[in-house]
Amino acid sequence: MAKSRRRSTIQPSRPSPEPAQCASESVNSHSGTHLDDNSCPACDTGEPLPSSEQESWIRCDNCKSWYHWRCAGSDSNVDTIDKWFCSPCRTADPRRAITYKPPTRKSVRKRIQRDYANLHSGIVPNPSRWMQFLQEKPIKANTFKVMDGAAVSMHWLEEDEYAMTEPIIIEQPDGLDMKMPPSSFTVHDVAELVGEDTPIEVIDVASQSTSPGWTVDKWVQYYTDKSAREKICNVISLEVSGTRLADMISPPKIVRDLDWVENFWPNAKKGKGHSYPKVQLYCLMGVATAWTDWHIDFAGSSVYYHILRGSKVFYFIRPSGANLAAYERWSGTELQTHVWLGDLVDEVYKVELRAGNTMIIPSGWIHAVYTPEDTLVFGGNFLHSYGANLQFKVCDIEATTQVPKKFRFPFFTRLCWYVGEQYLRDLRISRSAPERVLQSILALANFLVTEARAIERGGDGKKKEAKDRVPSDKVKEPSAVSRELRWRARLALGFSSDDEGEHLGERFHIDDRTSGKRKRISESSEKDENKIRFRHFRPRAWDKVVESPVIEEECMMQAKRPADEGWMEQWDDGPPSAEGEAATVSRQQSRLVKVRRMADGVERQRVEVVSERWTWQ
Repeated sequence: MAKSRRRSTIQPSRPSPEPAQCASESVNSHSGTHLDDNSCPACDTGEPLPSSEQESWIRCDNCKSWYHWRCAGSDSNVDTIDKWFCSPCRTADPRRAITYKPPTRKSVRKRIQRDYANLHSGIVPNPSRWMQFLQEKPIKANTFKVMDGAAVSMHWLEEDEYAMTEPIIIEQPDGLDMKMPPSSFTVHDVAELVGEDTPIEVIDVASQSTSPGWTVDKWVQYYTDKSAREKICNVISLEVSGTRLADMISPPKIVRDLDWVENFWPNAKKGKGHSYPKVQLYCLMGVATAWTDWHIDFAGSSVYYHILRGSKVFYFIRPSGANLAAYERWSGTELQTHVWLGDLVDEVYKVELRAGNTMIIPSGWIHAVYTPEDTLVFGGNFLHSYGANLQFKVCDIEATTQVPKKFRFPFFTRLCWYVGEQYLRDLRISRSAPERVLQSILALANFLVTEARAIERGGDGKKKEAKDRVPSDKVKEPSAVSRELRWRARLALGFSSDDEGEHLGERFHIDDRTSGKRKRISESSEKDENKIRFRHFRPRAWDKVVESPVIEEECMMQAKRPADEGWMEQWDDGPPSAEGEAATVSRQQSRLVKVRRMADGVERQRVEVVSERWTWQ
């Protein structure tokens, strides 16, 4: 590649050879004479440029001689040259041609750089203006359930079809089987248990940027000395797993029962010294007037949120298809700086939480948060099997809006493989599971099939990246595991199972992503003769097959033309007349009954075969 340099005419010497170049590179290969440092083989006049200008040099890629670009070049910019050869070298070998660098690709789409470090806070430069703005907006009082802690259980989840589709509020923690620090706990205690010298990410609300150089001790000083606050700051990403503070926190039992990390990530690969999704134990410390802009938690994960001290005001948008589309258009674009997302959606709900309140936010809900007073909160994120459709939908939005991997759910795909492998083993034993869980398993299987295809058909980079995300200790054959999981989930849901291209949504339209209600489409649209046949697995064998003995009989009867069949008309040897003719009929009859157990009952298939031979007299 051609090398170019730009120097002032005050020091007109030629660029010196790079250390890796040998001394012979300073010899002109055409004249055989050693050149002066200030000489250019193509100079005609040697007149210097005005001292205010810069001299550009370029080196021939063949002979390594340096030229003034004004002498040997053209009207083009020297910075656009990829390979360059001087005139003598091009004359000596016409195959040497000057080439140019390709132009830099530029997107015509206007985009702003979103501060993903503030993904959970979504902070805007002037938080107070949003609160003033909200005074003029129609905000609906929430209609979400207020529940007793003891009622928030797996029984509730399995019996109530709307469970975990809307936020719920638990005013007192009793019955949640949750462990939290005492109400007297302060940020000083956080510093003692986490470590005063521990680095901490602090968000400057006004500038929407991370302030460098903060430690937990420095944050405590800022938090406790209100008179010294020159800026509004927030701590929203202090995950405390592995610290002494973690020993004082335990999520609600319903969260522990549902959490994919808790239930599917191998215990031997969790804890100190291991890399795993550490998203269960966050300590959030916000000061008065901090604002958290609209966002969805990474990977559409659900959230438990307990106010230990202070208060919070939440604003919610339901994750309907239209609202999610509006969020996708708004997120990461110029709209985010001057348009309130609430104006683009159907309804906004308001929830006020006080000290002692706990809230569970289900998958996919869009929300913003205001902090009226200094607040200390403990919470965490979790993925589960009652909302996977929305979880994967949010992942698609993250990919579309180009959220950097650093700010997505950690080890998400590896976790999905662990979950899929375990569900596959469960489905091999029994298909009995709530329909919402089966729908989530099918959504998970479709995602894993996509990952498997990247391994099978992707380019070298994508193939390696997808393969590295597979936990080889559990999943030996990702292609087989993902496709068998999809096949078994489809069988359990009552789908035909042996079409490679048929997924959830092809036989059922999802009408409401929050409730999972489905509407069956016409049978004719299900037929597609061009679909790839699924070849990796055979349908489950029948539990019992009973075949009756063959019954044979022979009799004489009057044969008449089968008026409704017409197959005899093509023969010229005279089929039976309408009056009928005498014929000998030999008949064989057999019956086959197949039975197998299904998740919701028994499937019985009865096949009866009657074979006749007619001989006319």
